[in-house]
Amino acid sequence: MRFFSRIVFICNCCFIISVILRFVELQQRAKNNYDGAIPFQPLESTLVILGYGAIYINVVFLLISIYRFLLKRNIPSPRWITIFNLCMFPLQLYYFIFSNF
Repeated sequence: MRFFSRIVFICNCCFIISVILRFVELQQRAKNNYDGAIPFQPLESTLVILGYGAIYINVVFLLISIYRFLLKRNIPSPRWITIFNLCMFPLQLYYFIFSNF
């Protein structure tokens, strides 16, 4: 669970980066510049895939954490990672429901 929580944290960080990259690319397209935000395209693609897949991994992590909390078992991940992942979930829901891809 500790390793999984760190993977979810990394994916949530990639989500933040992918949202920023999307904003930067939209700004560049408004200026008729169609180059990527990062010159190294495989890195940008990896960040976007991890970022957009973060919501699914985050749901699994939160369900496991809620289950362990309800059974009054110790959640073996650091508290700050759990809080960060919990705070990221509503932001991800808002982004995927209300943003115009």
